[in-house]
Amino acid sequence: MSSLPFLPGNSFTDPTKTKFHLCHSLNYKNGYSVPAAYPTVGIGGEPLKVNQLSEAELDSLANQKPTLTYGQAQPQPPEDFIPAHKAFDKKVLMFKAYYKQTVHESPNEHYRIRPVNIYYYLEDDSISVVEPVVENSGMPQGKLIKRQRLPKDDQGSHWHWKDLNMSMNVTFYGKVFHIVDCDRFTQDYLESEGIELNGPSSMPADPYNHHRVESAKLQMFKTPSDFDKLKQFLTMDRKVLRFYCVWDDRDQMFGEMRPFVLHYYLVDDTVEVREVRTPNSGRDPFPVLIGRHKLPKNRDNVESSFPAVVMELSEHEIKDWFTPADLDIGKTVYVYGRRFLLYDCDDFTRAYYAHRLGRGMGSVDVNQPHPELPKMEIPPYNGFGSMEDSMQNCLSLIPQPPKKDYIKMMENDHKILRFEATMDSVHPEDNNRRFIISYRLSDDMISIYEPPVRNSGIIGGKFLEATRITKPDCDPENPEFYTPADFAIGNIIVVFKHRFQITDADEYVLRYMEAHADTFPPQSQALQSFRARHGRQTEDVVKNTPVQIQRTGGDLSDLVQEVRFQLQKDNYMNHSSLREAFLWYDKDRSGKIDKSEVRNLCRRCNLPVDDDLLDALIAECDHNKDGQIDYFEFIKFLNWS
Repeated sequence: MSSLPFLPGNSFTDPTKTKFHLCHSLNYKNGYSVPAAYPTVGIGGEPLKVNQLSEAELDSLANQKPTLTYGQAQPQPPEDFIPAHKAFDKKVLMFKAYYKQTVHESPNEHYRIRPVNIYYYLEDDSISVVEPVVENSGMPQGKLIKRQRLPKDDQGSHWHWKDLNMSMNVTFYGKVFHIVDCDRFTQDYLESEGIELNGPSSMPADPYNHHRVESAKLQMFKTPSDFDKLKQFLTMDRKVLRFYCVWDDRDQMFGEMRPFVLHYYLVDDTVEVREVRTPNSGRDPFPVLIGRHKLPKNRDNVESSFPAVVMELSEHEIKDWFTPADLDIGKTVYVYGRRFLLYDCDDFTRAYYAHRLGRGMGSVDVNQPHPELPKMEIPPYNGFGSMEDSMQNCLSLIPQPPKKDYIKMMENDHKILRFEATMDSVHPEDNNRRFIISYRLSDDMISIYEPPVRNSGIIGGKFLEATRITKPDCDPENPEFYTPADFAIGNIIVVFKHRFQITDADEYVLRYMEAHADTFPPQSQALQSFRARHGRQTEDVVKNTPVQIQRTGGDLSDLVQEVRFQLQKDNYMNHSSLREAFLWYDKDRSGKIDKSEVRNLCRRCNLPVDDDLLDALIAECDHNKDGQIDYFEFIKFLNWS
């Protein structure tokens, strides 16, 4: 059976085969599944032929180094390694070269010499080829080959700087360039790298240009009889005469002198008038007054038979146009009925007139004296509203609120001086009326309040809103306002023809005056009167030293009454926040806290009680002398309402 070819119909099953096992891929060894070993027995029970290694070969493999198996290790770059993009940044080799361009079907030339510059960038071995642009050459010039790596041959190699040298040919994409020279940097770099440079060669002349130069020497040009416009275009292109002028229109209603700039284009003898825009002029931004065109001297000097209704004027009808000889400094030029006075020009115009016409150009002063603006006169104060608010109507069309002294308002916020006064009137029923005058230190405003009295026949309440009050018989333009220094005991305060006599003040007024000794010296009338009223000593006090009230002997009821009196004068009603502060410190809810904490919490809640009265009240509440204060009882003593 083994001698038969393995073809369909020649294979027979073995009738003596009784085992039909399948090959397995896993075996179990020590309870673990491991891959099954490859069979070592071939077809027919014959052992597989394998290459067995001898003991000597195994020993030689064990003694060999791992580099034979895994190869050499990659060498580490040195520490001072600098990449090429950084070492050769902005370093470019420049070679001067040319190539020949074949010209077909031309009897005057067969090829052209096109000079180019070859730039080699060292940072990435890229090359660009640029042809210098020649103006009016009629040929597309500029960048011939963009910056890229140029292939050198079909094997995949690229041009390298070692392959470039002077006086040699290089081929880029099938075009042959001949290198003739290089710059100084390129020469120094190649010599430093050990490249031996060839000698430079000269750039060959273009045959067509050479032929034109030679033929120009032999031919004699004859100037045509009329003006050569082509020569004018070639010589006067981009040359403009600039004159500074003014349009004098003052003979008309609401006329004025407006500045303009007159441009005369020498290339085609056209004129343009542009407006000089000034800020806040009130005019629309139209800078061009007269567009660029040839300007006739007299537009109306045409034949009467010309049909001006259907045809425009041309050079056939108008023969007299403006030329540079017609323009001069100090001369008035009429442009379509407008008078333009030329008073100055630029440096190019001066040089042109001096060289071509032999005329010097000066300047004319056209600056007019500025008229004196009328001064704004503030009308006298009419007494309506506040003076600062009325002043804003005179300063701007849309009145703005007057500015406030916010620093003073923040420093004196909630600081009010309260005075007691009576009305000094000729009517006997007004003599017994009692008023409370409040002076706000934040904005120096005064408000008057009349406490209501039952069965008096007079409705009490607010007598005057908060406002600034001027002193009587003062200048309305420079008014003098009442200050705290004017509120002394016995002084008369005139408020809108109502006379009030100061009779008393609260304790805070005296403390404020003593704390601000720079504003209220000890010898001032107001401070002396308040001290005499409250029975204080009259000697000088130290600046910013608070006044301490000495408590006299008495029982607990007198002490509580005195504390409640001070709280009632300051209208203190913040008992709830004081109670919450006591409860927050009473962690175990025993109803008692330390007396030092009571004193600190009263100061944090701004309790308006003198220090000696507060200490005496806390000492009276310490019944057991253990330093623990029943704060419910303490708050009960403070409740004056």
